[in-house]
Amino acid sequence: MPEPRARRSELATPASDEHMCEKAARSGADLVFLDLEDACAPAAKERARGIAVAALTGLDWGRTVRAVRVNGLDTPWCHDDVIEVVTGAREALDVIILPKARTARDVWWLDVLLTQLEHKLALRKRIGIEVLIEEAEGLANAVEIARASDRLEAVIFGAGDLSASLRARVDGNFDPLGDYPGDFWHHARVQVLTAARTAGIDAIDAPYPAYRDPDGYRRAAAHAALLGFDGKWAIHPGQIATAHEVFTPTAEEVAQAKEVTEAYQSAAAGGTGAIGRDGRLVDAAHLRHAANVLRRAAPAQ
Repeated sequence: MPEPRARRSELATPASDEHMCEKAARSGADLVFLDLEDACAPAAKERARGIAVAALTGLDWGRTVRAVRVNGLDTPWCHDDVIEVVTGAREALDVIILPKARTARDVWWLDVLLTQLEHKLALRKRIGIEVLIEEAEGLANAVEIARASDRLEAVIFGAGDLSASLRARVDGNFDPLGDYPGDFWHHARVQVLTAARTAGIDAIDAPYPAYRDPDGYRRAAAHAALLGFDGKWAIHPGQIATAHEVFTPTAEEVAQAKEVTEAYQSAAAGGTGAIGRDGRLVDAAHLRHAANVLRRAAPAQ
């Protein structure tokens, strides 16, 4: 299994903008991805590769995970994106994000290419993969995609392109244009989350384009966290602190999880499979929830 990384926030940054790359390195995000895809105009994509390599290798990123989102497999840029960025950045690159994954074969292609490059360049560490589930076909194949490679570390729910692929009627924030009963994206989110958990990897929630609406971002992040997502995309540095707060267990939650674990293990050692605590039954299911809290807390420390 991939080594756990903190992914409470994944900050998108145009790879073509040197100034924004510098700001991203100082942002404190858990992961920053330099974007060669949607954030770069076609005329800037090839030049942006060199800017991304210079940023990855020349800036102080601290504990931030360094990633690049390449262009999709159906574009003329994807192959050279991978070749040039990996060859130039080498160990300064942690993760490649593949957009618009439609089938497990898409992930397999990237895995094989990375394996060849790592051998050719004698790299000392493996490069991880994250994939965006943002096409109808990809959503239908989410479980197979998530299981396609042991390099896969996370799947990301991409509401923007998915809404276009589904021909949904949404606004610029990917919310329904009219009254809709319930959560418009609940089913799709649960599909992505289920795929991630089936594969034992992280699940990242979609971006929230309305960056001047901090309350809206907090609500969206909180809903995703309640479902079980590990983090959320950020399109502006101002969203990072909120993501960290929402997706990090509180000190009280961690303390309670430790107490439940210790109490249950002590009882189990004496042959008891369930105990009473604070007027409530505590059994093996509660132990699993406690383990989830401690697991979420560990990478953020």
